[in-house]
Amino acid sequence: MKVNLISDTVTKPSKEMLEAMIAAEVGDDVFKEDPSVNKLENKVAALFGMEAALFFPSGTMTNQTAIKIHTQPGDQLICDHYAHVYNYEGGGVSFNSGVSCRLIPGNRGRITAAQIKEVINPPDFYHSPKTTLVCLENTTNKGGGAVYDFDEIIAIKELCDQHNLALHLDGARLWNALEVTKETPVDFGRVFDTISVCLSKGLGCPVGSLLLGSKQHIREAIRYRKIFGGGMRQVGYLAAAGIYAINHQLNDLKEDHRKAKELGDVLQMRNYVQNVEPVTTNILIFSLIEGISEIEFIKDLNKNGIDIISLGKGKLRMVTHRDYTQNHHDYVLTTLIKMNEYA
Repeated sequence: MKVNLISDTVTKPSKEMLEAMIAAEVGDDVFKEDPSVNKLENKVAALFGMEAALFFPSGTMTNQTAIKIHTQPGDQLICDHYAHVYNYEGGGVSFNSGVSCRLIPGNRGRITAAQIKEVINPPDFYHSPKTTLVCLENTTNKGGGAVYDFDEIIAIKELCDQHNLALHLDGARLWNALEVTKETPVDFGRVFDTISVCLSKGLGCPVGSLLLGSKQHIREAIRYRKIFGGGMRQVGYLAAAGIYAINHQLNDLKEDHRKAKELGDVLQMRNYVQNVEPVTTNILIFSLIEGISEIEFIKDLNKNGIDIISLGKGKLRMVTHRDYTQNHHDYVLTTLIKMNEYA
């Protein structure tokens, strides 16, 4: 059996999703004439109660476009030291926008209003970069799928308003956060200036993310998407996958979360595991006891047909997803239990 727990980006379209893609009505989206893309953009903007949305090929491009919209070269954004925009977007913050990052060591990728307040540069102190943007991530990738307390987000928004700072949400896995909290998409749309949401992770689409914001923000985003090379032609085939996923697959996320928690419970009891971070959604991060090589551990899992990934510094990651079936799950649980020989 082959089981891939490296990421939730490894999913493949279902038969039903493929049928929806094949049946899509398409046009030229560069000219905004693709009816399926327009339908998806309008649907997601309305879902979050925001004015407009724009379809992109990747979440990295949506984040980088948002940063470009909210900043000028020489500015500084504030984010957690685990943030995807800082760690996993190829240095795009500096390359694309000429912006530096003020990093905060938060709690599993989450920062507080109090922490942010301490690092906002005085706007009239020209020796320091001008602080113009705060970027949050929900759920947190490197933080193990942790979810923000919405009251903290409200406090951060109030602070940003006081200091005239824009607030962007990297919501690559916001769908997962929404499944475990009482807040609605509209609640998030009311707070953030821009939001990036991904279709190709938990929702199981092959490609795609959307940037949400005001009409003015999205007008600017179209230009930056063009500059970044993200304009696509008959992309309605991909947009149709997004429409299908939102209509039919959102409720399946709770199964991914259940399986991740069960994996965490089993790992917690293994004598070769030092620590399992709290499991809230579909990302599980754990570390091995001293003396066990994580490289060899991953190789041994590979021999059993199970693929996971190392985050470095002793942390290993598993990510559950819609293609990770119950049969896969039972096999992985059994394999982990049998590996007690490690200790």
